[in-house]
Amino acid sequence: MIVPLFKITNMPDAIRHYTEVLDFRMTDPNDHAGSPVVDLGREGWNLQITTAESEALFGSVVYFWVDDVDALFAKYKERGLDTSGKAGSPVHQGPVDQTWGRREFYVTDADGNTIRFCQPILK
Repeated sequence: MIVPLFKITNMPDAIRHYTEVLDFRMTDPNDHAGSPVVDLGREGWNLQITTAESEALFGSVVYFWVDDVDALFAKYKERGLDTSGKAGSPVHQGPVDQTWGRREFYVTDADGNTIRFCQPILK
C-alpha cells in the first residue's frame, strides 16, 4: 500500500474539503481537527494530511506499508544506502518504533523526496 502525505496549513478546512467534498473519511478514531496528522481513506485509497511538517519538509513524501521494515532496511544498507546525510534523524538511521503505532524508517533522495517505509507495531 502507498500512502502519500500532503502538507496543509489549516487542518479543519482540509478535513472539511477531503471529507465533505471528496468523500474521504477519517480512518483513525484518535484523529480530530486539532491533530497534527490525520489519516484519510476512500474506497481503498489512503492519504495523510499534516500541519506538522511546516517549512521543514521539502519534496514529496510517500508512505509504503511493508511486511518487515527491519529486513528491508538491512537489504538497502547492504546495497549501499548512505544514512550519513541525515545523521541527526534517528528514523533515517534505521527502523524506529513511533508513538503512533508504526515501526518506520525514512529514505530521502538528493531532491528532498522521502519514502517512509512502515509496518504496524504488533502488540
